[in-house]
Amino acid sequence: MAPRTLVADTPGRDFRKRFLWLGIAMAAGMGLLAIQLYRLQIAQAEEYAAKSVANFVKEVRLRADRGAIKDARGTILVDSRPSFDAFLTPAFCQSCVEKVIPKVAELLGMDEAQRQRLETLARAGRRNGPFQPVPILVDLTRDEYDRLNARRNELDGVDIVPVPHRNYRTGNLLSHVIGYMNEITQEELERFNADGASYSRGDYVGRRGLERYFESQLRGTDGVRKEVVDARGQTLEAFNGLLASEDTTRAPVAGHNIILSLDMRLQEAVEHIFPGVAGAVVVIDVTTGFIRALVSRPGFDPNLLTGRITPAQMAALARDPLQPMINRVTAEHYAPGSIFKVVTALAAFKSGQFSPHTVINCPGGYRLGTRVWRCHRDAGHGPRDGRQALMSSCDVWYFKVADVLGIDPISEMGRLLGLGQPTGIGVMAEVPGVMPTSSYHDRVTPGGYFKGAALNSSIGQGDDAVTVMQMALLYSAIANGGTIYKPQLVARVEDATGLVVKESEPEVVRKVDIPEAHLKAVKDGLVATVNEGGGTAFASRLKDVVVAGKTGTAQVARIGAVRLRTHQMDYYMRHHAWFAGFAPADKPEIAVVVLNEHGGGGGTDAAPTGLEVIGKYFELKKQDENAPPPMVNAPYVRSVPPSKKGLPN
Repeated sequence: MAPRTLVADTPGRDFRKRFLWLGIAMAAGMGLLAIQLYRLQIAQAEEYAAKSVANFVKEVRLRADRGAIKDARGTILVDSRPSFDAFLTPAFCQSCVEKVIPKVAELLGMDEAQRQRLETLARAGRRNGPFQPVPILVDLTRDEYDRLNARRNELDGVDIVPVPHRNYRTGNLLSHVIGYMNEITQEELERFNADGASYSRGDYVGRRGLERYFESQLRGTDGVRKEVVDARGQTLEAFNGLLASEDTTRAPVAGHNIILSLDMRLQEAVEHIFPGVAGAVVVIDVTTGFIRALVSRPGFDPNLLTGRITPAQMAALARDPLQPMINRVTAEHYAPGSIFKVVTALAAFKSGQFSPHTVINCPGGYRLGTRVWRCHRDAGHGPRDGRQALMSSCDVWYFKVADVLGIDPISEMGRLLGLGQPTGIGVMAEVPGVMPTSSYHDRVTPGGYFKGAALNSSIGQGDDAVTVMQMALLYSAIANGGTIYKPQLVARVEDATGLVVKESEPEVVRKVDIPEAHLKAVKDGLVATVNEGGGTAFASRLKDVVVAGKTGTAQVARIGAVRLRTHQMDYYMRHHAWFAGFAPADKPEIAVVVLNEHGGGGGTDAAPTGLEVIGKYFELKKQDENAPPPMVNAPYVRSVPPSKKGLPN
């Protein structure tokens, strides 16, 4: 048996080895602890100090009042009303999904989909921003407020916050001008805040119209108040005194007020006068481009869209065959019919091949090749010069011009006067319309351009497509001597104290060089249209104001062998009725354009509206000359009931 080695089995040596490893482990642990302490107390000290403060100091957001929208006389059309919203802060919500959200859902009568949505928002908030309040329900009713408030002690992390909500006093009267608001999307939240804004989840932003275009000016700047809270988010009033007084509160700053060029009295009158189921009316100052009244029918109620609209209500708006969400002044285009004939007349005079004295005989139609193009008067008008052709709206005179000139000179004059291109109004979405040329027809028409397309365009038919706003600017240019203005709805922007921040000035887009003799010939024809027997608007003339104007009847469907009366036709097959004019004829102030969509004939279904609107404008002007100044900041009280016109039976 071999002898055992004494050194290898010595107990002391084994102990020293274990002690060495233990020392190494302790040194490593102390090193890691030192590194962690350095990271927490030195490298990231400010970050964790801020987080520790956030555990007991809550920043309460003080909502800024959104700016008001007023008419030209200072009447308040849109302001904010007091209301309450319910929010949930995930960091303070104990047993949130298990207890708090089910209780909230029960108290507010939420369905399963609404409850699950709130759970999803709460979970996402706990991960991404635990101290960022999540919206539960906006604009609480009195009963909803009372039910939540009575159980506040059971609803950890739930706050009822006073939030001003938009109050649209005009209802649907100016819906396409003003727009509406709804909740900001996550994509918008990230994009706006990346640009320096300070939106939060649940905030509302402007959609369409003035609310969208002036979002940054209307919104204002929110304030903040710091409060000491416990782990459930409940305020501890006794400890608020520990906060530095100078850092406790930052007051909110109200948004700017928008003052329109519109006169709500005239706006109401136009709404009352206009008989159309659908259509548009524009009243514009021909010397500045400022809009005095604007109607697009049907409209919508922005209070409904900004509030708690239900899926059923949204579906009803989307299914409405009259499409109330479309702004018919700028975002829809139409064949202009005979109100376009002023363009053809000016193109004819410019060519030198026609003059105001050129006489063309109208037998009731115009033959081009094998086809006869009918005049609106089957019996014909007989010999007509340029002035008489406008007065009686004789199609044959313009057919002859188109046959001789072709389509391009007519299109060129239309584009010079603003057709086929956006007006630049900005506040409202718009379409450019179509001013067809021969090359246009070569692209889109089977077989390419043909002379008949020019005949159609010469009387505002065929592929001609214009907006109501474009025609208002065109007739303004004829009235003022050829100046195309940018249309404007806002006269100025003021801060909450009334100090003017920005004053709007007239903006000239361009000046069209039209010989005075040509303009005079067209104006004479327009005056005759309204004020002489045989004129298509003669039946609607005014006693005290000489108006220059033109009627138009734009075909929606091709006329058959037998002409049907309006009431005999399906609504969507009826003609569009137009009137465009300005007054006074000798020294124009305003232009008015009326589109009675599927309304019938221009002379019977649009001219009476246009002339009555002009009469009302001058009635109000005379009234203001003899009346005391208006009461500024008076809330608007609606006197015209909302239009409930539906499709004809």
